[in-house]
Amino acid sequence: MIAYVKGTLAEKTPSRVIVDVGGVGYEVFIPLSTFDRLPAAGDAVKLYTYHCVREDAQLLYGFATEREREMFELVTTVSGVGPKLALAVLSGLTIGDLQLAIAEGNAKRLASVKGIGKKTAERIVIDLKDKVNPIEAVANATAASADDAKAGVVRDALLALTALGFNEDTARKQVQQVLADDPSVADTETIIRRALSGK
Repeated sequence: MIAYVKGTLAEKTPSRVIVDVGGVGYEVFIPLSTFDRLPAAGDAVKLYTYHCVREDAQLLYGFATEREREMFELVTTVSGVGPKLALAVLSGLTIGDLQLAIAEGNAKRLASVKGIGKKTAERIVIDLKDKVNPIEAVANATAASADDAKAGVVRDALLALTALGFNEDTARKQVQQVLADDPSVADTETIIRRALSGK
């Protein structure tokens, strides 16, 4: 299997790119989340890939991060959800929002993505609910960015607050309020202290 492609970004559109690897152009289908992180055409690029082999074609799906690829692969395990639909999900929601929707059982949020019907959204929630860590989901969604360091700080704060007796929903709301009041907060201790004082 092809784990990643690394080369020159020859062409890019919101749904596909061509990566020139040693004179061979690889067509790679991508979600919008990856398109937003691409360099300019002509620059070096590395995409983590999912190699889909079918009877009639071999297709490459590419992602800016391994976490995006892992989420894509997880969504494709759902019955009736193929690679194209999984790309639509990742194009319509951030990884954090997707994980949170699954963890909270919010099929309505998933159904808001173009191309995802109510039944498919419900199936995604049911099939993946046990495979998504609620604390990770809340941390990734609350951090509201691709900043892994910030997500880690938020995750630690949530774990600490739940250990102190808050339920997950209350802890999430408290942390979100702290970050809404002061987005520059970047350490776990400050988030915990302010969340406790706002109890």
